[in-house]
Amino acid sequence: MIHLRNIYRQFALGDETVRALDGIDLDIDAGEYVSVMGPSGSGKSTLLNVVGLLDTPDSGSYMLDNIETVGLPEESRGQLRREKIGFVFQAYHLIPRLTARENIALPMVLAGMPPAERRVRTDETLKRLNLWSRADHLPQQLSGGQRQRVAIGRAVVMKPEIILADEPTGNLDSRSGREVMELLEELNASGITLMMVTHDTVLGARAHRHIVFGDGRVVSDGRT
Repeated sequence: MIHLRNIYRQFALGDETVRALDGIDLDIDAGEYVSVMGPSGSGKSTLLNVVGLLDTPDSGSYMLDNIETVGLPEESRGQLRREKIGFVFQAYHLIPRLTARENIALPMVLAGMPPAERRVRTDETLKRLNLWSRADHLPQQLSGGQRQRVAIGRAVVMKPEIILADEPTGNLDSRSGREVMELLEELNASGITLMMVTHDTVLGARAHRHIVFGDGRVVSDGRT
């Protein structure tokens, strides 16, 4: 599904050039549950942004479902993102003026999906994530765990093949964090590929495959 070959990505930091990704070779199969760990600045989030087509490598090859994404025009990259990838971030990134229902429906609105289909999918998602009673609440009226569930609903409502999660429990208490992880793992068990960046080694150990980054390179790659 995901095939990275000789991926480089560097940034200018003052007078210094930082290699965030330094010749990455990586394969992730459909349905895998992968954690990406390592210290701050090791390249984890840059890797997630490249895999999620939010960033373009300076060189190398990235094949997503046998489609070479490097060099694709932004319109085509955007279509691949909408069709195949859902994102879950530490900071939720919900629209404050939209209700939980409207936040979840937003990707379908942007994709031009007919209103009737949007309603059906949104209702199904709200019920699946135990958010039905909070459907018409604004983000500031929700707990942290509920906000993250809304963010997960927004990520999965387009029925993606891949979920990319960047520190998904970073802003949550232990109980809410556990509930969010159980939800993500349920989605993975249903066949969705789950790739999670985390600093938390206990959280990372829950995954079936553990990739450790250091200085823009894969230091280790093992399976449970």
